[in-house]
Amino acid sequence: MERSILGFHRDEEDNWVAELDCGHRQHVRHNPPFENRPWTTTEKGRKSKLGQQLQCPNCDRFELPEGFHTYKRTPEFDALSIPDSLRKAHSTKRGVWAKVRVSEGQLRYSVHAPLHQEFVLQPGNDGIIVPEVLHHVELLGPVQFYVEFYKHTPV
Repeated sequence: MERSILGFHRDEEDNWVAELDCGHRQHVRHNPPFENRPWTTTEKGRKSKLGQQLQCPNCDRFELPEGFHTYKRTPEFDALSIPDSLRKAHSTKRGVWAKVRVSEGQLRYSVHAPLHQEFVLQPGNDGIIVPEVLHHVELLGPVQFYVEFYKHTPV
């Protein structure tokens, strides 16, 4: 899925890395003929790419970025207490990741475009919520679950 470029930094090997709005980092090397990105070689070139979209394979794989930590948790929900909003398409805000954690039973976690995935969650098998991607849940019988929210916490 595509994400906006917020900035750049150099890694330990002096290669340029794009900082994406999802929290992931993506190398943007100029290494012809394999990677043709001459814009990485100048400050003006890099600045021209701020706000533009770059494919993020880590979001495609539902990978929580490094340096993100839990900052909030919902109460535990069941068939009687689940908010209607969780059964309808909704998303987290920019830069906010989450995990759906099932304590008992099973829950269907459906992710809408652009990722189009469906998971059956059960204890020990969490569902990763990617920022700004619509999703909803469906109860599969008696279930208890909660949602943990994650954001970047500088060290």
